[in-house]
Amino acid sequence: MNTVWIVMPVLMALMFLLGTELNAASFANVARNPKAVLTGMVGQIVLLPLLAFGVGWALGLSPVYFMGLVLIACCPGGSSLPFIMEIASRLVSQQTGADINLPVGKLLVQNIVLLFVPIAAGAVFRRVAPKSASRVGKVLGKAAFPALMLLALLFFLQYTKEILENFTLLGLATASLILLAMLCSSLLSRVAGFTPAVRRTIVIEVGMQNAAQAIAIAFSPFIFNSGEMAIPAIIYALLMNIVLLAYVYVVRRRCGQA
Repeated sequence: MNTVWIVMPVLMALMFLLGTELNAASFANVARNPKAVLTGMVGQIVLLPLLAFGVGWALGLSPVYFMGLVLIACCPGGSSLPFIMEIASRLVSQQTGADINLPVGKLLVQNIVLLFVPIAAGAVFRRVAPKSASRVGKVLGKAAFPALMLLALLFFLQYTKEILENFTLLGLATASLILLAMLCSSLLSRVAGFTPAVRRTIVIEVGMQNAAQAIAIAFSPFIFNSGEMAIPAIIYALLMNIVLLAYVYVVRRRCGQA
């Protein structure tokens, strides 16, 4: 069974959920806080890929795992994702001789189908039937985490041997990416002079990436068609939830003591 056929519906459902949460106030908040949005974008589009490149080279990851790590850093990355992944694939091919090609056109089409169409559909649904959208959003919100955990379990069962053999190295790589992203984004937001609440938002947005999207791209028969390339993303997903829970716990304790 190709797990991607489970990943894609889950990802589309998550994007539809995001669309149902968009309203005029969401865009108004962006307009009121352009500096914070810009800082988050710099963290997402510039900082994260650079960190992934650095961690990948420092740990000497194999070409397929290096690409998998960079792919995580590019999800979500909007229109920058194909450009960064193309650079990564060319560098890896030139330096290692590995045959890794990125079909940019197919990647763009898949992103439109999996990301932008569901988001737009969710936003339209909220506009047309706000009460129904609210009910559907609550159901999807409750089902999202169990669905991702089921996906992680299925993927683990399918690639148990490869995951166990490489867990130490890839665990170190993905944990380093998460912690470095959180640390650097925190420093970046402090330099920008944001309030603690804004800093926490930027740290979470930059530090926690869309592992489902990375798995969908790596595993997609239309793009990389590589289960191996998706392994860093599945390990990242597991570690990300642990780090996120720990971070939220620490923040709540600090807020409670303040």
